[in-house]
Amino acid sequence: MGKCSGRCTLVAFCCLQLVAALQRQIFDFLGYQWAPILANFLHIMAVILGIFGTVQYRSRYLILYAAWLVLWVGWNAFIICFYLEVGQLSQDRDFIMTFNTSLHRSWWMENGPGCLVTPVLNSRLALEDHHVISVTGCLLDYPYIEALSSALQIFLALFGFVFACYVSKVFLEEEDSFDFIGGFDSYGYQAPQKTSHLQLQPLYTSG
Repeated sequence: MGKCSGRCTLVAFCCLQLVAALQRQIFDFLGYQWAPILANFLHIMAVILGIFGTVQYRSRYLILYAAWLVLWVGWNAFIICFYLEVGQLSQDRDFIMTFNTSLHRSWWMENGPGCLVTPVLNSRLALEDHHVISVTGCLLDYPYIEALSSALQIFLALFGFVFACYVSKVFLEEEDSFDFIGGFDSYGYQAPQKTSHLQLQPLYTSG
């Protein structure tokens, strides 16, 4: 029962991670955020690997999944620092999230709750084929939305890491005990015996 509860809990957290990652991937696609798109794709693959390892009792897959979660926590911590401009990080310095391929920002910048977008006509700040907009009235600015989204990812990743370590430890202990007691012999397994189709004939000797 304990093993099942641990596995079921890990699968549930993996499913939550998958839903949160897909939701985030959609909004990053809408905002042309290529660096987060790549990271989200790798994260989705790792979560699927974690689900497969949990269902199929593969401890190695869970170890890889747990190792990825460490990197995932670090990435999301960087995103929080980036959008909140912690230290030397600044959103106006460069466009890290788009690999410097476009001037797009987060999709939430223009589509946040309560945001009112007003085009600025004849602005000298506008580059070629671009326009300047003014965003006002937002109930929550987009840097805080992105930071909250990353904080949610960190929360799920920490719980997933703990349960992945626990379940993989259970799997490894079961594998060790299985090898120690002789594999299939403990379950009454017997190898099939070869049957002979030769018929024995009586041997007569003359006295």
